[in-house]
Amino acid sequence: MKTTAIVTALIALGSMTTMRVEAHGDVVPQAVDVSTLKPVGSDWLKENPYRGDKEAIRIGSSAYNQNCARCHGLEAVSGGIAPDLRHLPVDAETDDYFINTVRRGRVRNGAVYMPPFEQALSQEAIWAIRSYIETRHTDDD
Repeated sequence: MKTTAIVTALIALGSMTTMRVEAHGDVVPQAVDVSTLKPVGSDWLKENPYRGDKEAIRIGSSAYNQNCARCHGLEAVSGGIAPDLRHLPVDAETDDYFINTVRRGRVRNGAVYMPPFEQALSQEAIWAIRSYIETRHTDDD
């Protein structure tokens, strides 16, 4: 009887863990239409060329919700799975960090914390997302 209770508890715990992982789901990048934005060229920029651009912010809002919100939270308000992007400083140094993180993703000790998006999202799409995130910026903790 005791063994049955332990096995049942482990199965229940495993089911809860599995559901949590499945709820997070696979990140499948969604295409972003950037045809209304000024092209930025093939060389990756280190600073956001669309800072404050209303069209980039509009596109970035949709692109963020399709590609980033699953982990970083709706409207960039993190639910704890990934960093709260509202706290990223709005400056050139952070722009460079942001673009490289999104392009290459994040891996620690062999575990993928964030997939690379370089092959799935154009530079314009990534900078549009950054432009949207900047509108959500807060210094509050």
